Amino acid sequence: MKFRNIATLLTLVALCSCNNNQWTITGNIANADGKTIMLEASDNGYWYLLDSISVKEDGNFTHSQPAAGFPDIYRLRIDNQSLYFPIDSIETVSIKADAASFANGYELSGSTSAQILMDVERKINDLVAAKGAEAAASDSILKRELSGMILGDPAGITTYYIISKKIGGTPIFNPANRSDVRIIGAVANAFTQYRPNDPRTKYLTNLFLSNRPRTAAPTDTVYAEEAPIFEINLMDEKGIAHSLTELTKQGKVILLNFTIYDVDASVAYNIELSRIYEKRKSQGFEIYQ
Repeated sequence: MKFRNIATLLTLVALCSCNNNQWTITGNIANADGKTIMLEASDNGYWYLLDSISVKEDGNFTHSQPAAGFPDIYRLRIDNQSLYFPIDSIETVSIKADAASFANGYELSGSTSAQILMDVERKINDLVAAKGAEAAASDSILKRELSGMILGDPAGITTYYIISKKIGGTPIFNPANRSDVRIIGAVANAFTQYRPNDPRTKYLTNLFLSNRPRTAAPTDTVYAEEAPIFEINLMDEKGIAHSLTELTKQGKVILLNFTIYDVDASVAYNIELSRIYEKRKSQGFEIYQ
């Protein structure tokens, strides 16, 4: 009897452990009677059906999914309207919405990430309503605010959402834009450091590397006229005068160097020159400084 109780207890603990390794979406959607909610996940921008959710007559619903092992962004879709929400781990996120304005008039709660994502969506939707999608996609104030949010938590799942967000098909952070690709690079670096096993890390790294600025090769050839040697006479450390023209007549390779000895880099610079001279003096190398 004692062993049976222990076995029963272990079974219950195992069941509880399995049930706890999941996240939950719950809430109320008004005017959703007769509609099916699609739960979708993303593979770097390509959305696919994960499950469908039934809504009760009173609008309430609850649905749980196994934890993915890393934070992710999901969305609920009714017809052609989508509502996005983040899942960090095994938390419960609550939604209050209306099927008639599903993509805009909703409330998210349950985690800090959910609150941040809701705020981001509201900023974007309000701006689109006021200025239109094209103007919103290039709005400098919006981008400045979102950049601050990104740099405040560069490895956050909502940061990935912002980096990937498009308005009317135009990315807010365009990889073709030099300042935007720097932001993408900061996010890629943070994901590499803090989320090396996240499936998005490789995508972000490749996105940055394929768009980072490169030094352009010169397209024009500049032709310089050869200048004739000019005469200079200087004393060496032994007080012996040396003529620049006389040295060049000896067929030696002469490095003509102009320097200022009291600048900060002068000491290191002259040490390097001395190293080069010791290595090449047997080959006819001289420094005229």
